[in-house]
Amino acid sequence: MRILLVYDIVNDRQRAKVADACLDYGLDRIQYSAFVGLLNRTYQEELMMRIEAIIGDGAACIHLYPIDEKAWQKRLILERGMDSLEVDDDVPLSADE
Repeated sequence: MRILLVYDIVNDRQRAKVADACLDYGLDRIQYSAFVGLLNRTYQEELMMRIEAIIGDGAACIHLYPIDEKAWQKRLILERGMDSLEVDDDVPLSADE
């Protein structure tokens, strides 16, 4: 099953560890805090438990959405000028940081 995982995590270190966990599970980063990939239900639950352990008592919001193939085929994508950009976990969440 294809999944979309998106998150808001306040702590920089925890956010980086969650990103690493997503990569460990073979997910592809599509935005700074969004990953997609193929994971069966067992691995989905395992990943969420791993993320929960990383977050502990920290402030976070994590959503994992299973997406069936029919819905995936209907997705719309707009990308422009993104070829030269690399995702960087050190990018601040706002201009105030």
